[in-house]
Amino acid sequence: MSAEFDIFIIGGGINGCGIARDAVGRGYSVALCEKSDLASGTSSNATKLVHGGLRYLEHYEFRLVREALSEREVLWRMAPHIIWPLRFILPHHSGLRPAWLLRLGLFLYDYIGGRKKLPATKTVDLKVAAEGKPLKSDFVKGFEYSDCWVNDARLVVLNAQDAADKGALIETRTECVNAHQENGIWHVTTKNLLSGDEKTVTARLLVNASGPWVDEVLGKSLGDNNAKNVRLVQGSHIVVPKMFDHDRCYIFQNEDDRIIFAIPYEQDYTLIGTTDQDFKGDVNDIHISDEEVTYLCKAASEYFVKPINETDVVWTYSGVRPLYNDGASKAQEATRDYVLRRDGKEGDAPLLNVFGGKITTYRRLAESMMEKIEAALGQKKGKWTANSTLPGGDFDIEGFDGLVDTICLKYPFLGKDLVWRLVRSYGTNSWELLKDVSTLEDMGEDFGAGLNAQEVKYLMKFEWAQTAEDVVWRRSKLGIRMSKDQIAALDTWMINN
Repeated sequence: MSAEFDIFIIGGGINGCGIARDAVGRGYSVALCEKSDLASGTSSNATKLVHGGLRYLEHYEFRLVREALSEREVLWRMAPHIIWPLRFILPHHSGLRPAWLLRLGLFLYDYIGGRKKLPATKTVDLKVAAEGKPLKSDFVKGFEYSDCWVNDARLVVLNAQDAADKGALIETRTECVNAHQENGIWHVTTKNLLSGDEKTVTARLLVNASGPWVDEVLGKSLGDNNAKNVRLVQGSHIVVPKMFDHDRCYIFQNEDDRIIFAIPYEQDYTLIGTTDQDFKGDVNDIHISDEEVTYLCKAASEYFVKPINETDVVWTYSGVRPLYNDGASKAQEATRDYVLRRDGKEGDAPLLNVFGGKITTYRRLAESMMEKIEAALGQKKGKWTANSTLPGGDFDIEGFDGLVDTICLKYPFLGKDLVWRLVRSYGTNSWELLKDVSTLEDMGEDFGAGLNAQEVKYLMKFEWAQTAEDVVWRRSKLGIRMSKDQIAALDTWMINN
């Protein structure tokens, strides 16, 4: 019996979409289902960094750090519209790690990952530097180093978009309700959660990339309902009005050995996070706790001159990281490395599971998964993603401002702020979004915060957006500037269009 697809992937987060893109680009036929929206789980609730993970050096995760550091510039070249460099200020705290240890860690950080474009670490005199002004006078010395920012949910969507452009079937709001094998072929039954329709497709190989739900899916496909392969660790963030005017970020050490970041966010805000604590609740209902809000406010207030109170918080978000269960005693000590495992008996149709992983290493994880897929199905085309671009990213990493200026010349009525935001989201695909636009009126209804019908139509047609939440919290972060009534009006418009 022949199968309809070579590979069926469960899970529309960064790992599932990254594997789908890599696989279809190598010539395999691919289908992917996601029970909610793309990036609706862990992948849209990160700290939004492409980084090596400075603190992972303390836990001797040198392989992971080296791989992550080497990926920073690869991903930056792939998607310069949604990924760009940041400089981080690490103040020396006299009561915590000694300055020599910080400098040693940053020396390794600079040189083990093949850094080429990103600037190296330097020492900063916080008594005179602008970056020292928001900090308490106790902090006189610091270090400045490089990492990158990423629009996490958009990274997922662009991987899905490129996979679909190359022939993959991507179905959202579609749950895998059963997977079983007959005669070496997977029979996967899915249910569209909007229409209620069910269908069964066949595939030669099944990939379980369902993140926090990975053990639940294992129960559906293998009947292993007691699987405990992942350790769920909650990470929460708060957003407050802008704490400082410069473009640097901060990384702060805490007495409990954790670290938090304070990062410029959406022009007018500061993002503070993350927490690290074991999660025991319902993975379908994740939200920040009062204790986490207090913890983040207190940790940041240890450093900033202006204290942060719970009443300053304008938005929060929380996610659960499905870390591989390595038996670590503390949540922050659990490995951030990924584990790929084939399950089932000899002769069974292949089932490959993804445990753990992080946004920064998603492309390398996909390449490692492809080695296992090729071993099971036979090799087709070779590696290709390292020198590729994601949709909208086909311009030079130094060319962002030039692209903004070019679009402004053709569409002067849009204004530079709107064009800048469009290019930050869509890159060269902004031309597709604007191709039928000749006047400001052609942009259609304004839903608030500069979001208009033309953009929403684009998101519905090309990026699987189906609800206002998809648009204002994942495809963009405009929800932070919109009222509940505006978001509700957008939802109604999308239902009728």
